[in-house]
Amino acid sequence: MKNIIIASCFIVFCLLSQIVVSESLRISPEQLKQQLADKNLVILDARSSKDYLAGHIEGALSFPVNLTYKNKKINGKISQPAAMQKHFRSNGISKDSQVVVYDNGDIVDAARLFWVLEVYDLKHVKILDHGYDDWLNKDYPISFKQTKTIPSQYIASLNHMRLASKFTTQLATRNANQIIIDARNLSAYIGETSSAKRFGHIPSAIHIAASDNLAITEGVTSLKPLDELKQLYQSISKDKKVVIYCAIGRVSSTNYLALRELGYDVSNYDASWNEWGNDEKLPIEK
Repeated sequence: MKNIIIASCFIVFCLLSQIVVSESLRISPEQLKQQLADKNLVILDARSSKDYLAGHIEGALSFPVNLTYKNKKINGKISQPAAMQKHFRSNGISKDSQVVVYDNGDIVDAARLFWVLEVYDLKHVKILDHGYDDWLNKDYPISFKQTKTIPSQYIASLNHMRLASKFTTQLATRNANQIIIDARNLSAYIGETSSAKRFGHIPSAIHIAASDNLAITEGVTSLKPLDELKQLYQSISKDKKVVIYCAIGRVSSTNYLALRELGYDVSNYDASWNEWGNDEKLPIEK
């Protein structure tokens, strides 16, 4: 009898673990509206400072996505710890902050900020489904004033499980237990176009475009429902580590968000093809 009880508890635990792993990482406008009075909630606006001042979700803080790049014109390398620590502290962000990020509704920039927050070891981050434009259309509370906050004592640390590099991606090309996904459009994957001086893709990479993760309904963009995302990635075992890339680690953040929501172990290669494709020492495939 004791063994049956233990076995039953183990099964329940496993089922609950699956629920946690597959927990939604998005929040609806209706849900966020109900939580606006929550003092523990940090809402980050990933749009430009200009757009923020022209109107933003009530209580939101300005955190332009460009702050996440060390030098966006060169490649997509993530901003360094000292810079991110400064930005997090000034916005009152700590590792245990309950954070919601949003952009204008295209999802991509919000997904990039979502990924960077996880790289810098934040534990509770969600993305607003549909974004600011939909929020505005619903006539939900907005503000034109810059939100004030109390600075935090955040100390920067990196979660390297979420950040791929040129070196770790090289290792992934030779590891049967890892899979690489190219999130660029098909023409870039097959070598017809390129943002770098070489054309093609990283060896062994499969192609799942960032746009495949998104659905547009009546002009409103959102991540596809979980069942559709599961179908999109059904050929990829959850036993494998996933590395994703695009041109500069921007649109691939959309794949990252989808895979995280599905419970995969995934990292995003920040410098992506603009680094790999310009390095003559690295192999490519067409």
